[in-house]
Amino acid sequence: MSTVRGFLTPKTATGSSSLIPSPPWLYSGDLLTVEYRTDPDRVRELLPEPLELAEEDPGAVALIWADWQSCSASGRELLDPVLSQYKEAFAVVRCSYRGRTYSRCVYIWVDKDFAIARGLHQGYPKKLGSIHQTRPHPYGPAPRIEAGARFGATLAAADRRLAQAVVTLREPSGTNGFVNGHPMAHHRWLPSIEKGGGLALDELIESGAASFEAGQAWTGDADLELFESPTEELARLEVREPIAAYYRQVGVVWDGGTLLESGTSAATV
Repeated sequence: MSTVRGFLTPKTATGSSSLIPSPPWLYSGDLLTVEYRTDPDRVRELLPEPLELAEEDPGAVALIWADWQSCSASGRELLDPVLSQYKEAFAVVRCSYRGRTYSRCVYIWVDKDFAIARGLHQGYPKKLGSIHQTRPHPYGPAPRIEAGARFGATLAAADRRLAQAVVTLREPSGTNGFVNGHPMAHHRWLPSIEKGGGLALDELIESGAASFEAGQAWTGDADLELFESPTEELARLEVREPIAAYYRQVGVVWDGGTLLESGTSAATV
């Protein structure tokens, strides 16, 4: 009787073909964050029971672009960059669960399959997309991290542009915003293989960084546009009032989460 190994499929005799290694997962990244307010009812419609709107600023949204290098504990992927480098853009709102405020990723697009696989495990609703953002550099025409620096960011999926932003830095900031500043409340869902069988996996989980370090955050202003698409609904979180924009370089370690509830969501298949 053979034994197959691997954190995720494909499982093989050696486990070397697994799409992702087991946690911990380590990340280094450049984040561009644009915060704004939308109609709270558009946030509410994305929160399945038992989650509720956040009591304060319930319509606040953060749209975040991230340029990542990531690896397992060994760090070996950093020396084979195709296995470590990827980009993503994601929309985060806040919600309440049993009186505690959480962040929740409601939409997210990435450009590598291993990032999608990690999202399946973590409860992020990841899809493939095309994501680009201006990179800072101390030489040549690229922007430095300083007052007046300008960064562009674009997001597309299924050949349609979904969002674009231009961020202009103004001054150092004590924070990188407030919408994505809480532990994440995510659902892990998997439909039953039997037709009409409902959900085989239905978990509400909490997760966050096992450790975190970051450089100086900068705040500024953003011009943000969202676009309609026949296959995506990001534009429903329409921009009603800008809040602020931010740039920050971060280092994060993710090493598992906590089960909050099982089998109690209002999701259907």
